[in-house]
Order: sequence, then structure tokens, then C-alpha cells
Amino acid sequence: MSTLTGHAHSGPSKTGYAISSVDASPIFYEVFGAAQGSDEDSALPIVLCDGIGCDGFIWKYLAPLLASGRSVIHWHYRGHGRTPKPIMPERVAMADLADDLAAVLDDVGIESAVLAGHSMGVQVSLEFHRRHRYRNKGLVLVCGAPAEPLKTFKGSDFLEVALPTVRKTISAAPGLFSTIGRTILPRDWVYKIASKLEFEESLISQQDFMPYLRGLAHMDPRLFLAMLDEASKHSCRDILGEIRIPTLVIAGGLDTFTPAALSREMAEKIPGAELCVVEDGTHTAPLEYPDLVGSVTTDFLSRMPAAILR
Repeated sequence: MSTLTGHAHSGPSKTGYAISSVDASPIFYEVFGAAQGSDEDSALPIVLCDGIGCDGFIWKYLAPLLASGRSVIHWHYRGHGRTPKPIMPERVAMADLADDLAAVLDDVGIESAVLAGHSMGVQVSLEFHRRHRYRNKGLVLVCGAPAEPLKTFKGSDFLEVALPTVRKTISAAPGLFSTIGRTILPRDWVYKIASKLEFEESLISQQDFMPYLRGLAHMDPRLFLAMLDEASKHSCRDILGEIRIPTLVIAGGLDTFTPAALSREMAEKIPGAELCVVEDGTHTAPLEYPDLVGSVTTDFLSRMPAAILR
């Protein structure tokens, strides 16, 4: 199970489990970078919100940059990585995850933060802004959608239409499908297939991508599909025009999971939002073009108004 511990920094300064207000489920988190209250802690903390099925692989190169001069909090969703399956398995909506994050901030002792979300993490970040607006001081929205991402997945709504049937099939034999997933997913040939379908193999090493497959292999497939279903129905389009905090939107020009058009929509509707399109990037642009994504993100954070950073 992947965490940020193995990435290019000295390891977490703190790890722990928050207790969710949703159903008292434990939620794992880790903290990197400047210690709160130190002279180095000159800016608001930033929280990393993963995509579904992920527990940190996408932040491998960006996290160390962000951890210079600020605290970085990375957490694992329900049933992901080091967070166990929830006490109430049905509570996996974006609102539940947003409230889980509020519990994490409480446990860390942080009142407010900048949120960085990738893929479904964009929806979680926007939902957090809806529910806990006073605690959100900035947004970095990477390769994600403001609403209903399965409607445009790979250019069609096939996955959205097929999802109920897939859930019914897997629910009939969850143990079997869990075993199949653990056996098949963390294989070299699965990486090869993924590189043909979504990203350029020359831009993402197998070492960088395999943590995603290993993490996904250990998930309960019923929880994964239930959360995917919730994400497919979720929308934050109604609040985009109300966002009044600094916002950076990053898109992959070749992203077929959440097409760049969705990022452009967000940037257009969020007042004052900045947009960066990584023209040759896919859904994993932060791994494919870490220097570009890192430079754009750190520059954006450095220009946030001083009043926001206090």
C-alpha cells in the first residue's frame, strides 16, 4: 500500500488517524514539510486529495516541492491505502469524504488550508469548499471534473451505463473478484496495457505507476464501485461561480478520463481562476511532466495574496 513516505523527502513528521464525524470511521493521514508554528511555516498548509483507488502515487514529484516552506497533509480515503473500510460501507459520497477531511484537519490541528485535488480529488475538494468554505483558502484542481465524470470517460457514457450491471455482478461474488484483482492488477503486462490505452510509456516509468495498481488491487471492489457511482452522480457546477479564493486549474491536453474541456469549464466559471493545459499530458500529467506541473503550482502558490496566506 503506497504512501508518500517513499518519496523524495525525509518522511512524514506525523502520522495518525482522525475519527470521522460521519460514522466514527478512522481516517489515515500523514504530514510532511515545515512543522506548524516553525519559522519555516510561512504559508498555509496544503492538503493532497487523491483520485479514486489512489493513495498518493500521483504526488510523487509534486509533494516534495510543496513541502518546502509549508506543511503538506496527505490522507487516505475510506477503504484506501492505510484507511480501513468504513464502519458504514454505504457512506462513500463526496460529502462524506469532505467531512472526513474536516476531521483530518481537526486532528492535525489546522483551521484552514489550500486543497490540491487530482481526478476525483477535484470533486472532493470542491465539495469540501461547499461544506466547509471558511476552512478552504485556495484550490489546485488537477485533471478532474466539476461534475459527473463518467459522462465523458473515454469519450462516451458507456461506463456510466454499465456501472449498475458491473456492481451487481461483483456483489454476487466479492471474494472471487477481490482475489482476481489482487492476482492480476499488480502485473507488468497490466502496466503495458495501461500505457497503450491512456499514457505515453516513455513519460511514466513502471516504478512510478505500479503503486497505483498495487493500491487498487488491495481495495474492496464493492467499495471502489460504490464510490465511483457516487462520483458519477456528484456535481459542484452550482458553486463554481461562488468561489472567491485563488484557484489554479491544471488539465492534460490528451486526458481521456477527464477531458481538458471540463477543466476549461471550471476555469471559466470560477472567478479569477488560472488555467494551465499541459498539451501532451494525459490523466497522469503530474507524473509525465513533473517540472512543468511543479513550476506552475509553486508559482501560483507564491503569488497568493498575503492576506490569504495568514
